[in-house]
Amino acid sequence: MRALLSVDDKTGLVALARGLQELGWELIATDGTRAALASEGLTAGSVEAFIGSPSLLDGRVKTLHPKIHAGLLARRSNEKHARELSEQQIELIDLVASNLYPFREAVVAGVSGDALLEKIDIGGVTLLRSAAKNYNDVLVLCRPEK
Repeated sequence: MRALLSVDDKTGLVALARGLQELGWELIATDGTRAALASEGLTAGSVEAFIGSPSLLDGRVKTLHPKIHAGLLARRSNEKHARELSEQQIELIDLVASNLYPFREAVVAGVSGDALLEKIDIGGVTLLRSAAKNYNDVLVLCRPEK
């Protein structure tokens, strides 16, 4: 089983990751999430290694990749999907834990201009929607307080 972790709010992240690893899950994480895990002695593979491509545009493009979204959207019972994944050497992702950049809080704090633009989350929303679209096969976690 494989989990993709990409969170801004890291509440409960370490306990989640530790529990998943104890159950034998492989962890993949974005840079900030990986750093938070590493600071607690936990390891996760990088998104870049998983997709075979570097993060682009100062980190704006990292999880927006066919290897991630095909791995999330593939229906496990669909033979055509399985065949396409195999042909493209794409691995399944079984769980996504993602929460979004705190845009509202940034507005309230008076952040504006380019700094505010960077609080518009694209990758996190896309991860959550891809995982949710395949809810029969993929677990979706987005509220760290629950």
